[in-house]
Amino acid sequence: MADVIDELEDRGSALTRGDLLRRGTAAAFAVSMFGGLSDKALGFYGPLRYANRQLSGDLRIMTWAHFVPAYDQWLDNTYVKQWGEANDVQVKVDHINNALLYSTGASEVAAQSGHDLFWFISPPSTFQKQAIPMTDLVQEVSKKVGPMSRVARKATYNPKTKQFYGFPETYAPDPVQYRKSFFEQAGVSLNSWEDVRKGAPKLKAIGHPVGLGMSNELDSNMLLTSLLYCYGGFIQNEENRIVIGQGSNRKGAIQALEVMRDIYRNGMSDEVFAWTTASNNQAFLAGRLSMALNAISIERSAESSGNAALSDDSWLASIPRGPVMRLGNEHVMGVFLIWKFAKNKEAARKYVVDQQLNYRDHFVRSLYYNFPPWTGAIKGGFKAIREMTAQDAHKPKGKYTILTTIAEKYTTNPGHPGNTTPVMDEIYNTFLIPQMFAQVAQGKSTPADAVSGFAKKAQSIYRKWKNQGLV
Repeated sequence: MADVIDELEDRGSALTRGDLLRRGTAAAFAVSMFGGLSDKALGFYGPLRYANRQLSGDLRIMTWAHFVPAYDQWLDNTYVKQWGEANDVQVKVDHINNALLYSTGASEVAAQSGHDLFWFISPPSTFQKQAIPMTDLVQEVSKKVGPMSRVARKATYNPKTKQFYGFPETYAPDPVQYRKSFFEQAGVSLNSWEDVRKGAPKLKAIGHPVGLGMSNELDSNMLLTSLLYCYGGFIQNEENRIVIGQGSNRKGAIQALEVMRDIYRNGMSDEVFAWTTASNNQAFLAGRLSMALNAISIERSAESSGNAALSDDSWLASIPRGPVMRLGNEHVMGVFLIWKFAKNKEAARKYVVDQQLNYRDHFVRSLYYNFPPWTGAIKGGFKAIREMTAQDAHKPKGKYTILTTIAEKYTTNPGHPGNTTPVMDEIYNTFLIPQMFAQVAQGKSTPADAVSGFAKKAQSIYRKWKNQGLV
């Protein structure tokens, strides 16, 4: 990715001091234009520490350990430091494993103490009564860069309260990652889920099973909900009412369960029931898997490993089509909450707005993992994003352009066609969806009974949150 980073630095040198001042956080982003070479930047603009005195105090941020480690290094050591100096704020960023975010957030709520800004890997709508509304910040960004993407809006807006309960920071498209040579050897297509069902035994026969998780973790949640969409098995409707046990939704869910059962029995191994979020990455990078659904962390890890035979043979594709549609969840929807008990709300509010208004660097530094929730936060929108991804030099040349197609056409929020309500958040964080699929795949339940049981649990969760006035 040296070519992409060089492009950032070349672009930045053409900006004038007046251009940067008009962006509202002049000194911080003047430095970032030089790719983190603070001595060079400071020599041009002068000392930055506490120059603007717009805010004050400490800002504590909790976030995940990014799957592209170089992004965290840049965020912590360049971006955050420069933003803090420009705004007279001492910023401390803590990173934890993504699987610990929800429980850590719950602990802070229980203690009514912790970080000012808390980042969640999926829309944390169950916490919205503990957070300040973000509607004015969403409006501020929208006025400056254009409308928010549908996926971000549906993930963070509560139509019942008519408020944005959280601030979307990023999302990641969820492509299929597959070994092209294995698929050619087995004569398998990725166009439809029926193709995958028929091809899974062939791939397993050549020693490279399919890797689709049915475990209590993020990847399984996102994949299996997407499979339900493709077969028309929607959990809720546009009015956010539970419908999976009714009519065509029930029929579609049963079909999706039957297909995944067949794929598992004929083309996978038992390991998929005990996977963590890192497991499909590890199995793919070890050369065992023929395919997985994941954000591009697998591809980037393959490239950084130095194993060209693996990385050159690792291709990306859109989610397979089902009989009803081709549609998938975002893989990650990073959402910031500002707790009501936060000690520095004003700094937290300015931080999230400034980050979106200067998002191109975040997209590039994350190696195209972090897509902007406001497409216009990168000047030129999807057209510019496609052009940027096409410049990636890794083989096959241009493989990352498919991310733009997936983001534009095939990415939605958990809970489609409705919003990501507290009902959906609780369903996700109690892992009811992968548990339903695992029970059927392992022969512990019939598809029909599994759907009925899931629908009953989902209705109970719906009543709970309706009584709290959030759906």
